[in-house]
Amino acid sequence: MDELAGIYARSVPPLEATVQLGVASGKLIQCSFPEQADENAVDDHELLDRIEAYASGETEDDFRDVEIALTVPTDQRTVLQTLRTVPYGESTSVDSLVRRTPGLDPDGDDAPETVRSALANNPIPLVLPDHRVTGGYGATPGPVRSRLRAIENID
Repeated sequence: MDELAGIYARSVPPLEATVQLGVASGKLIQCSFPEQADENAVDDHELLDRIEAYASGETEDDFRDVEIALTVPTDQRTVLQTLRTVPYGESTSVDSLVRRTPGLDPDGDDAPETVRSALANNPIPLVLPDHRVTGGYGATPGPVRSRLRAIENID
């Protein structure tokens, strides 16, 4: 991303939602789906173009190359980094994320809650694809989550 900082937003008809991005120091720090875009948002951004192409089914983009900056607790960051490896069109479960995330004890009682907390507090849904997880609710709103799953043919 060339832009150093700003708020960018656009209506994405296939998602029936507005996608809003926050960029700082050239890295994506936030993605949301507000009812209305921030009044200072600009609609011209390369990542919004990519999201629109993805949502229209023109490309199978996994957004792994998007530079991000996470300001979440370390254990949640590790979960979200693991989540980012789930490929386009595939789903995973909370239990699978527990097993795959370095530093989480699959036998620990608090590990599933760590994953669920990371999903719920995900600051960059879609790029960090919480819509690909079953058994936990991410930051992607339900209707948008359903559309993203349909775009990727995830049951």
